[in-house]
Amino acid sequence: MKNTDKLIILIILAALGSLALSACGASQPDPTPTLSVGAIQTSAVSTFAAGLTQTAIALPTNTPTSTPTNTPASTPTRSTPLAPGSGVVPTASCYGLILVRDVTIPDNTPMVPGQTFIKTWLVKNNGSCTWEAGFKFAYTGGEAMGGVTLVLDKPVSPGTEIELSIAMTAPNKTGEVRGHWRLSTASGAFFGDDVFVLINLSGVASTVTSTAAATAAPTQTETQTPTTVPPVP
Repeated sequence: MKNTDKLIILIILAALGSLALSACGASQPDPTPTLSVGAIQTSAVSTFAAGLTQTAIALPTNTPTSTPTNTPASTPTRSTPLAPGSGVVPTASCYGLILVRDVTIPDNTPMVPGQTFIKTWLVKNNGSCTWEAGFKFAYTGGEAMGGVTLVLDKPVSPGTEIELSIAMTAPNKTGEVRGHWRLSTASGAFFGDDVFVLINLSGVASTVTSTAAATAAPTQTETQTPTTVPPVP
């Protein structure tokens, strides 16, 4: 065999050996992936937010409780005074009454126990509404002295003056005696001035009567203003 042939064979064997060694060698590890800076920041923020969520879930929740409010009790008020000697509260309305004067039995008229008399007041409708028939002039306090309620038998228009009379008997006592009276609607709502009778009692029981008839019933008398007629020329 020629030397050239031997050299070619050796080269081929060497090449085959190198291929065999390359096939049997240890495999190289996969390259490690490289993370960008933005990916690292995003991962850190997500991890921090997840930690906060877990902490909030673990903490107890404080539920506010309602505090009861104490409401002060309302205090009743009274805008109008009570009628003297009574528990009746007058009502504000279009009705009005004003005392013009005492016609009989002026204040502090001297009397003796048992004396009978008629007390008369001149009053005026100073309201804007008519007093209707059925309105009541009634005792409201002090001494009634036997007087009974007077019921109006006819209407009284605004601006009109009328006399209200009540038959009474002086009580069996001494000293000052007073009785209060007021006008009310038919349903009992009082209005206007409180009027009264005031007498002074002394001495012993008597059957003396006043100049007015003691047996007369309570009366309602309307006064008329005289009209002046001019002379005929």
